[in-house]
Amino acid sequence: MASGRFAHEYQKQQVNGASPVQLVVMLYDGALRFMEAGKHAIVNKNLEKQNYYIQKAQRIVTELMATLDMEKGGEVAKNLFALYGYVLNELVTANIQDEIEAVDRAIRVFSELRESWAQIAEATAPQNQPMAA
Repeated sequence: MASGRFAHEYQKQQVNGASPVQLVVMLYDGALRFMEAGKHAIVNKNLEKQNYYIQKAQRIVTELMATLDMEKGGEVAKNLFALYGYVLNELVTANIQDEIEAVDRAIRVFSELRESWAQIAEATAPQNQPMAA
């Protein structure tokens, strides 16, 4: 039980110290983990876990949609909104129809988006500054 508490504290520190772009990457990571778990549950015909994990992934996608600034984001925000809508639709289809392929399509899109955000996070991360003497 103690190791779980330490893991939770570590995760909390990661979130607290993360930039907005790093937080987006973390959301993608979480959604992808839940999609994989949901896919695994479909394969094992565990409807309860399937629904649980796919709905958790859907909540993250919905949160990402809600945080888009359509005015400032322009065309990029519109394109992301459309991609998120597609992923959300695929997850709903997967959950209702027990369709592994729909989860795979959602995972493919989210993996590509996650990679793009990770590259942005890396490019915008503050470089290690030499210490002043």
